[in-house]
Amino acid sequence: MSQNILQYESKVWSTADLLIGAGIKQSDFPKNMMPYFALILLESRLLRHYNELLKDFDVEKAEDLENVNDFVEEFQDYNIGYNDIIVRQHKSLKDICKNDKTFDNDFEAYLKAFDVQTKELLGVDRANTEEKYLDISGISGQLKKKDILFDTVKKWSEIDLQKFNNSEITTLEEHIKRKWADISAETAGEQYTPDDIIALISEIILSKIDDNGEFLTIYDPTCGGGNLLFGVEDKIVEKYNRPTKTYGQDWSDSLYALAKIESRFRTDSEIIYGNTLTKIPFIEKRFDVIVANPPYGVDWKGYKKDIINDETERFHDLPSISDGQLLFTQHILYQLENEGLAVVVHNGSTLFSGDAGSGESNIRKYFFDNDWVEAIIQMPTDEFFNTGIYTYLWVFNKNKAEERKNKVILINGSDFYEPLKKSKGKKRKEMTFNKREIIIEALTNFRDSDYAKVFDKWHFYYNKQAIMLTNLDENGESYQQHLPWKTSRFEPYDEYQVKENKINLATVKQNDITITQTKITSSPDAKYPILKDYFTESLKPLIAQLDYKEEDLVVTTAGNIKYYFDKEKNTIIQEDKNGVTEMGCGKIVVKATYKKATKTQAEHIIITGALTADNEKDYEIIPYNPNPEENQQNIANFMAKYITKPFKYLDNTIGVELNFNKVFYKPEKLRSLVEITTDLQDLENELSNLEKELAI
Repeated sequence: MSQNILQYESKVWSTADLLIGAGIKQSDFPKNMMPYFALILLESRLLRHYNELLKDFDVEKAEDLENVNDFVEEFQDYNIGYNDIIVRQHKSLKDICKNDKTFDNDFEAYLKAFDVQTKELLGVDRANTEEKYLDISGISGQLKKKDILFDTVKKWSEIDLQKFNNSEITTLEEHIKRKWADISAETAGEQYTPDDIIALISEIILSKIDDNGEFLTIYDPTCGGGNLLFGVEDKIVEKYNRPTKTYGQDWSDSLYALAKIESRFRTDSEIIYGNTLTKIPFIEKRFDVIVANPPYGVDWKGYKKDIINDETERFHDLPSISDGQLLFTQHILYQLENEGLAVVVHNGSTLFSGDAGSGESNIRKYFFDNDWVEAIIQMPTDEFFNTGIYTYLWVFNKNKAEERKNKVILINGSDFYEPLKKSKGKKRKEMTFNKREIIIEALTNFRDSDYAKVFDKWHFYYNKQAIMLTNLDENGESYQQHLPWKTSRFEPYDEYQVKENKINLATVKQNDITITQTKITSSPDAKYPILKDYFTESLKPLIAQLDYKEEDLVVTTAGNIKYYFDKEKNTIIQEDKNGVTEMGCGKIVVKATYKKATKTQAEHIIITGALTADNEKDYEIIPYNPNPEENQQNIANFMAKYITKPFKYLDNTIGVELNFNKVFYKPEKLRSLVEITTDLQDLENELSNLEKELAI
């Protein structure tokens, strides 16, 4: 039957013909179609329920009842929505569209005949409220101005879905929402989960849970229109004898409304409006199964303050402000039952973005430290409707089998697809049942193959060891290795001057050149009457911009000793009356500081100079061992093998990242030397024959 209902897909989409004629751009089709699509889905279900209930009352229409209020009361008890015109008068949208003269009044009365919650979801008379959800009154007003409202509603009214059950109607709904997602998504983060991926997620869950008849709660914190949440529920109910309840949340007005309307025709479902990261109505609940395709590549700066001040302890760390998908995943694991299972769709950035110590790396480490990650599965490219990138399923399991503890399986499903005969937006591939079966088998077997690799979780950890290196000259020496100063002090020097990149300065203390004797008193006729201005505009930029290893900077002390850097030998040179001395690799550091006037001292500039070691910070990436002693020994062995300069240890930061390309990389097979030589000889023979032909 579901194949039959898909015949209505083209009929639904044909309603957009009127929008095209009215000059409405394609990207605005969804908001102009959603309210009426929701209306016919709702009406068809209400009419079907009306007819089913009449059988219980053993009458052909409600008007035949002695007390129609009993019928109305029982209808309302089902809590699926209510419309007084449909139930009491048995009039449908199609009936209202029979008379174009009375249509405006009749359509308005029809909309107002819905129950309060349905009117709120449809957006009936909500022009002055912030949340309009589907905004049917607003859209109808705009279409009326374009003189196409009657024709539009009439065309929608001709789509009769009464003969189809809820599951079949949902199938049509998801196909239409997929088309809307394809034309309206403005960012790669706005993802609609296609049917084949929903099927795979469902099959993963079915392979991990028991058919034990126990009540099962299913949650999607970014449920959109509910296609993933309800699709997974339908497949679980179809296969297993387990009662279910679904929970969902979304803050897209229109998609929330569609999901909420759908939820009312399900046995047990609760859908809430709002941002999951800031509005948390289910925060006290823990769920058996969680599925989600959270937005990715979308920033969270708009609610940064709420996240930072969150008191639920959901967020172990914060990712980059530019991408909030790991915030959603932390929320998911916070709400996952202790023995629960979650499957979350991500793009590739969550595998490796962020250096050790970053929010992203710390979040991954948090997942791995708790041993919640059981599998990560790479999907083919071109699987989603509005992006061609690789996507990944993270399988989180808080109840791993004993033999799987502290282990993770990576499954490369990038080649498991069939090409679509006709592309659906950017979706050009489909994971058929046979292809999905390969992935489920790999997850079930949990062993190495050409497309699956099992690792100890520690494999993905690494040390980022910070060290301070001491640079050496061509003789392998550093200024630190021999301190040059033997004399005690030089005589104070009474003036300073900056000329042609040469600085003549003052005084020294043992082992450290320190120039201090520089005072200038402001005067009205001075070139720079305010010393602070002179410091800012003249001296400071000069000193700040000098790179002592690139410029020919010479520091001359009062004792006429010169210091400069020899770039070729990578060493500091000292020149005095005794000759030239190579002092080892180091730096000449010159600083200028402005001092305000005090009671005992006029304002002045102090210029200081010093010889220091030429140190540079470096980081080494080293494999990690969970045993602290062995880990430290691994670091020491690495340093002994690869680091030749003197160094000292700084901080060590432990990071976690995953690299599918590295794990499943297959190098291109090179041709043998014999084949290449043969081809070259053949080319030479062809050239020789060609030359002979030209010579004839």
